[in-house]
Amino acid sequence: MKMIFRWFGAQEDTITLEQIKQIPGVRGVVPALFDIPVGEVWSERAIKNMLDEIHQANLSAEVIESVNISDDIKNAGPLRDQHIANYQTTIRNLSKYGVKVICYNFMPIFDWLRTDLAYPLSDGSQAMAYFKDEVPQTAEELIGDMETASNGFSLPGWEKERLSDIESLFKKYQQIDNQQLFENLVYFLKAIIPVCEEVGVKMALHPDDPSYPLFELPKIVSTETDLLRIVHAVDSPANGITLCTGSLGSNPENDLISITEKLSHLDRIPFLHLRNIKFMDPQKQNFHEASHLTADGSIDMYGVIHALVQNGWDGYVRPDHGRMIWGEDGRPGYGLYDRALGVAYLNGLFEAEEKNKKDEA
Repeated sequence: MKMIFRWFGAQEDTITLEQIKQIPGVRGVVPALFDIPVGEVWSERAIKNMLDEIHQANLSAEVIESVNISDDIKNAGPLRDQHIANYQTTIRNLSKYGVKVICYNFMPIFDWLRTDLAYPLSDGSQAMAYFKDEVPQTAEELIGDMETASNGFSLPGWEKERLSDIESLFKKYQQIDNQQLFENLVYFLKAIIPVCEEVGVKMALHPDDPSYPLFELPKIVSTETDLLRIVHAVDSPANGITLCTGSLGSNPENDLISITEKLSHLDRIPFLHLRNIKFMDPQKQNFHEASHLTADGSIDMYGVIHALVQNGWDGYVRPDHGRMIWGEDGRPGYGLYDRALGVAYLNGLFEAEEKNKKDEA
């Protein structure tokens, strides 16, 4: 198991590499190049400059989150094949500098959604939350709400340039249902997975967040059936999943332990996002992010880690969204303190389970 920590770069993050390096057990970060338009090539020079800064701090950067997928690839637009060729080049360029895993998603238009980015909890902390009945009626209103609530930070997946003509984006998806979106994903995977196999990179598809339909847009990465269908559609160790407990756990019909057991048995979890959420209503439609402690939320974090260790999982993991605690002010979901506490808790679970497994052998 390799514990890593998401970092948005010196210009975009309130957290420094020196601070990250002091978190016990963290040996690397998960960066990205946010200034390169989606669909364009990540040049070797840009990659080297990004990674040199990280390596100088004696941290690794073997996972990228994310190399985003253009809407032309998702909806089979006129630039699809050119953007796929660019993506192939980016994979090759990243591999030259030691990158082993690329996280990405295939959600149409919106990468993720919350209705409150600073929901007050009873202990005085703040967390991101989702209330089904508070989702705005129009996409334009939603974009405005997210921008207002972002605390002045850029939010990954909510880039102004891409969402500036939201009406046009929606029109591009009017004729695309779940089956067509799945076929577009497979088209993409069949083009890039051979390149991944050639250079030793694994793709890690992130689940839909939250894992149920929004604005009548198609969603194909929300259930156990979805995930197994995807990994078998292009049957290669390079075609993997980013197992995100918070995203998959937002759908109460998902059995996270079963999903973890099956995907880890297939060795298709190169990257793991460990995050806890707490449902706030009997129907389990509304939730807020919680601390990583199992008892603080609705997700069996211990059960997930137990299943991973039992199957000999040895991939990359990071603590996902944390609360804002102790007066910290930063990018919603990505403060330092609560995620560092999460690392300590998760490291403890992994260590205990790994030692228990050895004792049982």
